[in-house]
Amino acid sequence: MPGRFRARLRNYEGLTDRPDFALVGILRIPELQTSPWIAISKRMALAFGLLLLAAIIVYIDRAGYRDAQENELSFLDSLYYATVSLSTTGYGDITPVAPSARLVNILVITPLRIFFLILLVGTTLAVLTERSRQAFKIQRWRRNVRNHTVVVGYGTKGRTAVDAMLGDGVPPGDIVVLDSDASMLEPAASLGLVTVHGSATKSDVLRLTGAQHAASIIVATNRDDTAVLVTLTAREIAPKAKIVVAIREAENTHLVRQSGADSVVVSSETAGRLLGIATTTPSVVEMVEDLLTPEAGFAIAERDVDRDEIGGSPRHLRDIVLGVVRDGQLVRVGEAEVDAIEAGDKLLYIRMVKS
Repeated sequence: MPGRFRARLRNYEGLTDRPDFALVGILRIPELQTSPWIAISKRMALAFGLLLLAAIIVYIDRAGYRDAQENELSFLDSLYYATVSLSTTGYGDITPVAPSARLVNILVITPLRIFFLILLVGTTLAVLTERSRQAFKIQRWRRNVRNHTVVVGYGTKGRTAVDAMLGDGVPPGDIVVLDSDASMLEPAASLGLVTVHGSATKSDVLRLTGAQHAASIIVATNRDDTAVLVTLTAREIAPKAKIVVAIREAENTHLVRQSGADSVVVSSETAGRLLGIATTTPSVVEMVEDLLTPEAGFAIAERDVDRDEIGGSPRHLRDIVLGVVRDGQLVRVGEAEVDAIEAGDKLLYIRMVKS
């Protein structure tokens, strides 16, 4: 059975073996967005400005031009000549006859004509090169991504997790969101996050997020059975990553831990416990919400011990210390083994957040 299960995990579509150009639309690198109407308006204004500049230059040197009837050019004639010249139509009914006019055409009108044509086809070129630019950005990102956080599932739990990380100062470029629903990824992309569209139960899709190089992976799927499978897949390709999983039912905790999760959050029981407490002591729930909200009030944080704190008791520090992390294990304040702080410990404390 394990052999069959591992074989099924490896039976993927080979996304990581595809060229970067084929990943456009699956892996999305954020970029600054500009309204297409603003971009088009700017291009049109610049095109009309070039047209007007050419017309003014021709009108100033109108003595060197003649139309088919040998008449001197009016400003309307100059504008007409500039239009047909910059668009390379060239009817030939107005021509430069003086050496100075021909020199102006060589040095000024011709460069303006080239720039005008580039401007007109710029939008088309931008569309044609968009996939190439995205492919280049994907290639560069996949080569450089390291020690980031992968968030699997961008539902309510996933969005809240991302908001908490951003509120704690994590750069958006260090977060990658994976979801099988493309519409769910649009809000993530608008925050400047890298997004991947696909199923996290496939190891190759997880590899596309750079999970094999990630520092942590958050599994926030809607189903517990999916969370177990995603955790097992993530642990297989990222043995050193810290994996945090949210599940609905407490009875599935041991399955998720056996699959490789470092931390498990039972969302339904946590919410139910807060609801029960709120009926008798609502202020306790308010304080818990305050501790979990990074924007203002109080927040629970972790820090390294200072050199002058080594050997002292965590209960006598300037900060309110809740626990000590020693050798990767959390020990609550009050237990005998943390009566004295040691070098290398980390303190779990309450800090004041400035609004």
